[in-house]
Amino acid sequence: MLEASNKDNEITGWLIWFGEIVLEAQQTTLKRVEFHIAKAKFYDRFRAQFNQRQERAIARMFRESVDGFKGGLSAENYISITNASRATATRDLQDLVTKGALTRTGERRHTRYGLRGMSGAK
Repeated sequence: MLEASNKDNEITGWLIWFGEIVLEAQQTTLKRVEFHIAKAKFYDRFRAQFNQRQERAIARMFRESVDGFKGGLSAENYISITNASRATATRDLQDLVTKGALTRTGERRHTRYGLRGMSGAK
């Protein structure tokens, strides 16, 4: 846009393009700030309520940042992250849902878990 505007001294197109880029950057920054605020509130709410496996899985989910854990966390993901048995993973995940830390969608093999209150952060 800058090169095209430079050839004929008409800068309106470039100014519009530049303004849109600035607005997009601001929106991205706002999403990140909102994510970090929600993350801090989440950890404040659930302080000292998770076992070590649960803490590890929650931290891993948060490391995905604003985009979230693609497709949600599955029991297989949880087992992989925590090295827990299937039975322990099921108990831990159900405990997280009961405490209100995670939401659950789907059934059986298609069950997925997401961080509660982080919908804007997915």
